[in-house]
Amino acid sequence: MSSLNSIATSGLAAAQLRLDASASNVANLNTPGYRARQVAQQATPGGGVAASVQRADAEGVSLEKEIVDQLAAKQAFLANLQTLRTGDAVLGALLDVRA
Repeated sequence: MSSLNSIATSGLAAAQLRLDASASNVANLNTPGYRARQVAQQATPGGGVAASVQRADAEGVSLEKEIVDQLAAKQAFLANLQTLRTGDAVLGALLDVRA
């Protein structure tokens, strides 16, 4: 179960990073010369995801893209939270059977 928890936790951290980057982009929407932050995600060998922030090649921010990114981050939060809840429920049921 610990690997399930670490996978879900890494997903939560990646979603938080995506939301932080998007919030920064929206805050700097009208800043001249600002290059948007993007989050690159990569699967890790043990399961889960590693995320890092990078700068976009071109200047400017697309508000529409940022809204979509924020909604995607929200859904990632909800999915990983449900994974944690399900893992806890399964562990609880297993402990009930063993007791």
